[in-house]
Amino acid sequence: MNGRIDRTHVVAGVLSDSNGRVLLAQRRNGSHSAGLWEFPGGKVEPGETAHAALCRELREEIGVEIGAIEPLIGVPWNFTTKSIVLDVYRVLDFNGEPRGCEGQAVAWQRIDALIDIEMPPPDRPVVCALRLPSCYAITPEPDSDEARFLARIDRALAGGVRLLQLRSKAIAASRLRALAQQVRERAREAGAALLIHSSVDLARELDLDGVHLSSFELMQLRDRPLPRDRWLAASCHGESELAQATAIGVDFVVLGPVQPTRSHPDVPAMGWSRFAELCAATPLPVYALGGLTKADTATARAHGAQGIAGISEFFAP
Repeated sequence: MNGRIDRTHVVAGVLSDSNGRVLLAQRRNGSHSAGLWEFPGGKVEPGETAHAALCRELREEIGVEIGAIEPLIGVPWNFTTKSIVLDVYRVLDFNGEPRGCEGQAVAWQRIDALIDIEMPPPDRPVVCALRLPSCYAITPEPDSDEARFLARIDRALAGGVRLLQLRSKAIAASRLRALAQQVRERAREAGAALLIHSSVDLARELDLDGVHLSSFELMQLRDRPLPRDRWLAASCHGESELAQATAIGVDFVVLGPVQPTRSHPDVPAMGWSRFAELCAATPLPVYALGGLTKADTATARAHGAQGIAGISEFFAP
């Protein structure tokens, strides 16, 4: 034995029906992780492209012919005796009625119900990616003009923001609590998820949707501080922080700066090539951060990102 862990390339497809539900298949008795539900797919054979493998696997496994696909997320995952890279694609169109061609059960499930379904560990980041939008808006530091600050929140939500971080490092705790309550009500009315920067206690007290950890806070933790029905996000800048985020069960991260920024001109930008390398090495959904606009979303996606995150792009003065 030389200690080498074989890496297996696996593909999976996310099929959606007219009601927005996604298809899961149950692993058969006698297989690894028997009884758990997963997104259908299988191994890429030598010489096969990922698209060809997905076409073949979905034809054999659930009896459908697929058309166009688009990347959703890549999930590198280490098991005890092997390592896989799971590349997951949205199936944009298909022909046929999905069925368990190999005797397995299949079922359509709502995306918001997936967090309660028993799945293999590599499928959990896929669920997060399906639940997350392509943009993550981070508020500027609240100033003394609270009405203007809330008006900027209203404009962002009206403009389609559905994932929002209330970020403050300077205001008093009592004012932050009151402000968070107001932002929470606005976010709920718009159908958006609200995370608060750093404060796990305040997220619990106000029943917020989650917490965003700084990179420093992330590195101090040994365990996930929130239940799975709440979002846990973190800021990362390199391999060690991404590894820590994976280890404690963070749901998604922001990674950057990708481009130079006016707010941190002394921090070197990593560029898209390095960003893509780091994305490919983490199983988590990753938002690109730093000097980006909505126009960069497609570029971010092409480099492995969930989408883009930022402040100024979503909160114009």
